[in-house]
Amino acid sequence: MTELVTRRHALLGLAASAMALPFPAAAQQDRPLKLIVPFSAGGTADVLPRLLGEKLRTAYPGGVVIENKPGAGGNIGADFVFRSEPDGFTLLASPPGPVAINQNLYRKLSFEPARWVPVTVIATVPNVLAVSNKLPVQNVGELIAHLKANPGKVSVASQGNGSTSHLTAAMFMQLTGTEMNHIPYKGTAPALVDLLGGNVDVFFDNLSSSAPHQHAGKLRILAVADDQRSRVLPQVPTFVEQKLPGMQAVTFFSVVAPPGTPPALAATIQKQLAQALTAPDVRQKFLEQGAEPRGWTPEDSGAFIQRETQKWAKVIKTANVTLD
Repeated sequence: MTELVTRRHALLGLAASAMALPFPAAAQQDRPLKLIVPFSAGGTADVLPRLLGEKLRTAYPGGVVIENKPGAGGNIGADFVFRSEPDGFTLLASPPGPVAINQNLYRKLSFEPARWVPVTVIATVPNVLAVSNKLPVQNVGELIAHLKANPGKVSVASQGNGSTSHLTAAMFMQLTGTEMNHIPYKGTAPALVDLLGGNVDVFFDNLSSSAPHQHAGKLRILAVADDQRSRVLPQVPTFVEQKLPGMQAVTFFSVVAPPGTPPALAATIQKQLAQALTAPDVRQKFLEQGAEPRGWTPEDSGAFIQRETQKWAKVIKTANVTLD
């Protein structure tokens, strides 16, 4: 009788321990992991999660689904994830907008970015200062001098009002005391087309989309907005090297979970993503996109996102940028 009771207690203890384990892809469940990308397919925000998804399939018997829910600067997809169950099966894979920028940009949001549970920052991609070949400048110092001699006459393209390229341009003008004529486009592609054609003069673009045109000699990249040179463009100096140390602007790609997600569960998913990032083929493909693989812990990711939120809030307030 005593042996039977002891065995029963032992089995109950094992069951309780199993239930306490944070496993988003438990062997007993055949549910897919959904990574919601709040932007259209094809861009860096979409490509990076898909590369990771291939490596995560062994941990998720139900598969890994990358689902695009674009619209409203990323807010539609973000709202969907925000209202999802905090069980580790529905996550947001997103650039900064709905994670660190939109709460200071839009008058009203249907979700609360401060309540996201950080999982990891999978990669960072620096913004770069690209100029038309028609613009008579060869470095940042010459550009600043040209802008001060021609206030409001030089045009600066962006991916749209409130986009990272718009805010990076606003940061540059604030730091240098210059003024440019902002021309918003609907995305990177049309802005680049007009920059290459000489219809606009300046574009603070994502490195991955401008670098091929720099290599082809179709535009000039004057500076990288990071604390070190990019391995994709080792010949291009940073803003720091050109005596503009405050000009730091990277696009980060993070994975965050709905409010209420247990920290232990977020840590488990982070380890899976960090492991996927160590695969040589994944790292190589990330670097080809101009993306530096990261895989930071939830704590480090949360601290980084908070710093980015504060930085862009200051830029947005100073530039008086708002969206409905």
